[in-house]
Amino acid sequence: MTRHARNCTAGAVYTYHEKRKDAQTSGYGTNSQRLGKDSVKNFDCCSLSLQPCANPVITKDGHLFDKEAILQYMVTKKVEYCRKLKEYKKQRKDEDAEKEESAASEQRKLLEKFIKTETKIVSDSVLEGPSTSSGSRGSSSISNMVNGRDKQLPSFWLPSQAPTAKALKVAKPDKTIYCPVSGQPLKATDLIEVKFTLVQDPDDKKSLIAKESRYMCPVTHDILSNSVPCAVLRPTGDVVTMECVEKFIKKDMIHPLTNEKLTEQDIIPLQRGGTGYAQTNDNLEGKEKRPALQA
Repeated sequence: MTRHARNCTAGAVYTYHEKRKDAQTSGYGTNSQRLGKDSVKNFDCCSLSLQPCANPVITKDGHLFDKEAILQYMVTKKVEYCRKLKEYKKQRKDEDAEKEESAASEQRKLLEKFIKTETKIVSDSVLEGPSTSSGSRGSSSISNMVNGRDKQLPSFWLPSQAPTAKALKVAKPDKTIYCPVSGQPLKATDLIEVKFTLVQDPDDKKSLIAKESRYMCPVTHDILSNSVPCAVLRPTGDVVTMECVEKFIKKDMIHPLTNEKLTEQDIIPLQRGGTGYAQTNDNLEGKEKRPALQA
């Protein structure tokens, strides 16, 4: 703790200056604070790559993706499903083989028991000696080089690598592909192409990525940003503001650019924000380290 007054570190008053200085140097305790706009994804960026979309597409839930990124994600999930399905089928095949082997073992035990009870000529030691010893040598071995284990790296200190350890059971994989943001089922046919309207400013010589005001509403010409709620019109993919939807479109339910009849399902609200840290830009909070006083 910093000094309070002159050469006094045990005062009863903990001043704001001392608290502020201790908060910067200590790592005890946390304090919630609202995240700034730098921590939020831009409305025109892909939810996977977090970069501006080259070929933007939107899902039925309103999440924006780059077409290449979301299709690559779906292909990766399909390949993963095929791999898990092969592992599941192999596991079922091994389980069936183990059941058949256990059933055959039970039959052998019943046969040996029948021979022991019915045959009194040969002693039990003669019957059990060779068969038991040969069976034990053939069925189990203490060597770590049998049953293909010579190609595996041994780890005797891991319980999962012990000879008596059983393999983990693999659950039957689900072939459904889910949206990486909303978790809802996703199909390639559900993706809707999005068309942003560029801001026509001949005086602005900056590149498209460097511009702060890149897109506008094609109806009202309002600048689109994270603070402006937007919606996508399904028939054409045009991005308009929610103010335009409420004031103009919902009155007659007619597309303002093509005069096409619209329904409620044709108006998809565009989800804003969302990063790897926080999924939406509503009630974003971060943790700031602060000192904790104890009595």
